Amino acid sequence: MSGAKSTTRDGNNDAAQRTASPRGPALSVIVPLYNEQESVRPLYDAIVQALATLGRPFEMVFVDDGSRDDTVAVATSIAQRDPRLRIVKFRRNYGQTAAMAAGIEHANGDVLVTMDGDLQNDPADIALLLEQIDAGFDLVVGWRHNRQDKLISRKIPSRIANWLIGHVTGVPIKDNGCSLKAFRASLIKRIPLYSEMHRFIPAMASIAGPRVAQIRVRHHARRFGESKYGLSRIYKVLLDLMVIKTIASFASRPLRWFALLSLPLFVLAMFAFGQTAVDLLMDGHDAISLPIAGSGVIFLGSAVILLCSGALAELIYARGDVRDREFLKLTQTILAGKRNSEADRAL
Repeated sequence: MSGAKSTTRDGNNDAAQRTASPRGPALSVIVPLYNEQESVRPLYDAIVQALATLGRPFEMVFVDDGSRDDTVAVATSIAQRDPRLRIVKFRRNYGQTAAMAAGIEHANGDVLVTMDGDLQNDPADIALLLEQIDAGFDLVVGWRHNRQDKLISRKIPSRIANWLIGHVTGVPIKDNGCSLKAFRASLIKRIPLYSEMHRFIPAMASIAGPRVAQIRVRHHARRFGESKYGLSRIYKVLLDLMVIKTIASFASRPLRWFALLSLPLFVLAMFAFGQTAVDLLMDGHDAISLPIAGSGVIFLGSAVILLCSGALAELIYARGDVRDREFLKLTQTILAGKRNSEADRAL
């Protein structure tokens, strides 16, 4: 949660005991909220209406990401009447990924569904996600095939980002930015989330080889307020993409990654030294270009530093305690009927 402080607020405890399943909820719906006071009540009504016919005990976890309006007040008034709704409140704004991570941490369901709080995702599509989970998939990603957003500032950057993410990570997801996703709790609770990593959950999870499904979901135009995202997020996505590629491909082989990075520097250094040697042999000391020779020294030094960094990272990985143990746990067998002890301790 990036160091975020959070508090939880529940509804009436007696009512909660009467409606809760002995094993806890089978489904948790997690919704990050930021200045969405007009959307909270219709969103709650839509979720309840969509899930009422599924015949599964469920809970809702609304995460307030430091809203400056009456989002928390409206959500709290609903939670006082419905024990299935719990609220996690941040003291300040930390971003959607931190809010989503907090909701995942506090959720008790066997299956977790995440969605946006601006009413653009349709809760009626949750049933479609659960069908794929029941069919054996571990992660189901929504695809906004008829997206109701601005073309220049939202659709075109999103298409470019999805293409780039698919080619870099090797996980071809059509719509990484769609928040409407369903996960098995045993999978998503083991995946570290920070920065803008909620867009890269399929790529992060690919380390454990889960079964991933994509389905078309509806997307509605924003009814209240304004979008919290714009072109300013592009550089964050690009930086996170580099991190994901490093983790997914070279987490256990850091020296190989640093060696690849140092290779162009070695080539440039050899070119500069070769040019300096030719000048020295042809015309003597007076014809040596100091900028070219100096650049060769800088390139060679940088390449050596990268190789040394890779060797140090390899040593830390082999002898330290930074191995991908958390990812290896994703492949463990979860006994049927066993509640997630980490979620219990978080509450």
